[in-house]
Amino acid sequence: MNRRRFLGAGAAVLGAGALGAFAVPATARLLTEGRPGLLLTSEVPLPEPFQVPLPVPAVLAPVRSDATADHYEIVQKVASLEILPGLRTEAWTYGGSYPGPTLSVRSGRRTVASHRNELPVPTVVHLHGGHTPAESDGYPVNLLLPVGSSGDHLAAHGMAGMAGMAGTEADDAVRTATGTREYTYPGHQRAATLWYHDHRMGFTGPAVWRGLTGFHLVHDDEEDALPLPRGDRDLPLMLADRAFAADGSFAYPAADPELAVPGVTDDYMNGVLGDVILVNGAPWPRAEVDRARYRLRLLNASNARLYRLELDPQPPGGDALVQIGGDGGLLEEPVAHDAVEIAPAERFDLVVDFSRYPPGSEVRLMNRFGGGRTEEVMLFEVGSRPVSDDSTVPERLCTLERLDPGAAVATRTFGFRRSRDGGWTINNRLYQPGRALARPALGSTEIWRFFSDVHHPVHVHLNSFQVLSRDGGDPGPYDEGWKDTVDLRPAEGVEVLVRFTDYPGSYMLHCHNLEHEDMAMMADFDVE
Repeated sequence: MNRRRFLGAGAAVLGAGALGAFAVPATARLLTEGRPGLLLTSEVPLPEPFQVPLPVPAVLAPVRSDATADHYEIVQKVASLEILPGLRTEAWTYGGSYPGPTLSVRSGRRTVASHRNELPVPTVVHLHGGHTPAESDGYPVNLLLPVGSSGDHLAAHGMAGMAGMAGTEADDAVRTATGTREYTYPGHQRAATLWYHDHRMGFTGPAVWRGLTGFHLVHDDEEDALPLPRGDRDLPLMLADRAFAADGSFAYPAADPELAVPGVTDDYMNGVLGDVILVNGAPWPRAEVDRARYRLRLLNASNARLYRLELDPQPPGGDALVQIGGDGGLLEEPVAHDAVEIAPAERFDLVVDFSRYPPGSEVRLMNRFGGGRTEEVMLFEVGSRPVSDDSTVPERLCTLERLDPGAAVATRTFGFRRSRDGGWTINNRLYQPGRALARPALGSTEIWRFFSDVHHPVHVHLNSFQVLSRDGGDPGPYDEGWKDTVDLRPAEGVEVLVRFTDYPGSYMLHCHNLEHEDMAMMADFDVE
């Protein structure tokens, strides 16, 4: 397997050449801690691991299709679910399940998703990784109010550290609807593992924590032509940590239990970590697998938790996890890992060959960044019966377009830091809707430089990007291919190259630690 870093030569030139090495400010380097916050402990006995079968989210059928588009209907509603065995948990859901139903769509076909809000709170739907017109991107104050709402929810809709929205640029940014809203996704993007989730300003953390997430899988002819695992051997795996109150409800340390005011209590300002690891909504599940290759579509849907994932035991010879794709779809060539590190909102498409294990093996997926119960994720039970497997991982998966750093018309720097008054900022500014920190031209290419005080997974809407360097050196081992979220480690500088295509309008740049995001670590950029 090729271990060459994507864009390695170009990144080296950028780090040492005309644009110079990117030096992280000394003020950022002084802050080297910043791991997510305290562990939120459940108040109920936790089940033994590997007792619950792995569920796979149902694929939603379109209500109708025409020559160019598929139309879907999703009802956002409260549901009582059995997540921990023997207990009922009230969840906020897409379609009554957690995770919500999977949308499986074709590249080049328009997807129209009609959402009806029957929840007690406003919502905003964001297709994460979607190449989407601004009006359907899920701008955080474009609220979908509950059915029958009078609009009173707007009165308290500020962010922590803000006086609210009245009298600011946000007056022109708000676009509300009541009851139902259609989101249109043109589908002009390659095959990739995407996901959709709530994106309401100030309240994304509690909404995602309570269940508002789902897969959105894009397929295309290029990927279908490859002999990769498919069907039942193509598994979407949504990782999330949660904690549970004594009555079985989701526990969450909201500053205001009524969720009229955003934010969390002081102990959890760095991000909320739960003590239960869920995969597709099930605690520490088990999956029966054949002695064959499987494609694992890993999504970190946790609010703040980072994972270092590896198989235990490792197969003979190591290189257990063969990465074929990332946030933005297929890599050019597969990359073999013994472990992968995945930050909130990142996706890794991996192939695991379970025929390398003896029949009857039990293989655990471990989180080496965890401790105690959070070190275990799930169990694969390797079957004993003979099976056929005609899948392979080609030495070359596709040909990727490589953006040219020399074509960049601007270089911008964005500092992700905590403010002195406790909020989280970008370039020392708390988020304010309608105030753009950048105005790239439609069709242009730019270099964006991110630097951190503590750990921040940085997400850019509209277009995927390519990682050029980390602290002036090569990209990291998990920076291959097209990305839409980059793991920015404490006191680190990362440069990315992004081209803004197809759609003008207001889009978002933000930290995907959801507690940081809710406490104002977001910024607008306007594509003009």
